[in-house]
Amino acid sequence: MTLVDLTINGLAPGKYYATVREAGDISQGAASTGGIWEAVKAHVLGSEPTKEPRGTFGAVEVDAQGQGNVFLDRPVAVWEMIGRSMVVSKHKEGPFQREDPDTLVGVIARSAGVWDNDKMVCSCSGKNVWQERQEQVAQGMV
Repeated sequence: MTLVDLTINGLAPGKYYATVREAGDISQGAASTGGIWEAVKAHVLGSEPTKEPRGTFGAVEVDAQGQGNVFLDRPVAVWEMIGRSMVVSKHKEGPFQREDPDTLVGVIARSAGVWDNDKMVCSCSGKNVWQERQEQVAQGMV
């Protein structure tokens, strides 16, 4: 089960749909992300003709102040979505306009857990990201 804490700020009021798309290509904004992930499979192979694709996560209402928040869940593993994109838009299916100010898009990626990023900033110093950060904060940098 994947849980999504979706928080929206700065969009026009209304209902927005959160969908995971087939591709992670955001070179043309939401327009190049493809269809909803597994939409064809859900409608063709599903035991019910109205079965929702696994890429349909749900909706969020954005209020008059441009804010919205919702917790969504879907029975999918996170690793299945890595490299795909998520689109939040007033249009569930599309088509999407390249410069739509009320459509958000991003690529789904895995990040390390809190304090788990032990990659070296520079092999010359031998310090990881968090050690470098502590040093910079001690020097007054934020």
